[in-house]
Order: sequence, then C-alpha cells, then structure tokens
Amino acid sequence: MFKYTLAFLIHQDNVLLINRNKAPWMGSWNGLGGKIKNGETPQECIYREVREETGLDLDINRFIYKGCVTWNVFHAQGQGLYVYLYYLPDNFTFNTPVRVQEGILDFKTIAWTTNLENEGIAKNIPYFLPTLLEDEKNYQFHCLFKKGQLKKVIVKEGNPCQKSSSS
Repeated sequence: MFKYTLAFLIHQDNVLLINRNKAPWMGSWNGLGGKIKNGETPQECIYREVREETGLDLDINRFIYKGCVTWNVFHAQGQGLYVYLYYLPDNFTFNTPVRVQEGILDFKTIAWTTNLENEGIAKNIPYFLPTLLEDEKNYQFHCLFKKGQLKKVIVKEGNPCQKSSSS
C-alpha cells in the first residue's frame, strides 16, 4: 500500500490545482491530496485531504480511482500514490484564486495543465493526466527521475497497483 493520494477535480475544461508551499513540488501546480493516515483507505484519505485543502465537502463515492503513479527516487516518503478524478457538476462554483494553508488554489485549463512544455506544473502530470481523462481504464505510471529531472514515464495498463480492496 502506498502512503499518498492525489486527485484532480475537473470542472468543464478546467482542473482545480494547488500551487504548493512546500516540498515535494514546492512552487509548482499540482493536484490535491496527501498522506494516508493509519486505518484509512486511499478513498477516505483523498476525501479528507480534498476537504481539508479546499473546504469542499464532496461525495466520497464520486472519487474515481484511476490507478497509481510511482517513481524511482523522490523527496517524498514512499514510492507511489493513488490517483483519483472527481467530476464537478456544471453548475459548481468555487471562487479562485484562494490562498489556503497548503498554497494557492486555482482552476487551470486542462490544455494548460497537460502541456508538456509547461514549466509551472509538477513535471510528471502532463505525462499521465491526459490518459486518465481520456480512458476509463486504470493505469500505473512509473516515473524515472535522474538528478531531479523526469527522464521517462513507463505506462502499464490495467490495475497493477496494490490498493486496499475497500477503496
């Protein structure tokens, strides 16, 4: 079981992201999420983390598990995280940008978020988010870093991630 979760809240053609105040990915836009507490499933964690980071009380059952992202070396504890999508209703309103404890929340277009030349987003997101948005399958995206630079992303289709059966 991995120690972290990550979610992307989708509203029409936009994604709610956070510009992080601390490592990992300090100063970069990233999805929402955090560390799984003892006795907590990944789904319970992502629900709690999104609520803590945004103040939004979303339906826990609408978080869609999409697989995992793993890595060879990194600054975070552990070597992977569970990834979720959440589709917000068309009539949803959330005024951004807004400063929160973890950083700054704002909606960014999907095109901006998934642009491989985007220097402002966590480096691996443009390599996996388009697939998660376009395909209903689950995936593992293994990110190979060397000297802090993303060198390669290996994609495995299916459900190769070991996940708690209750999430």
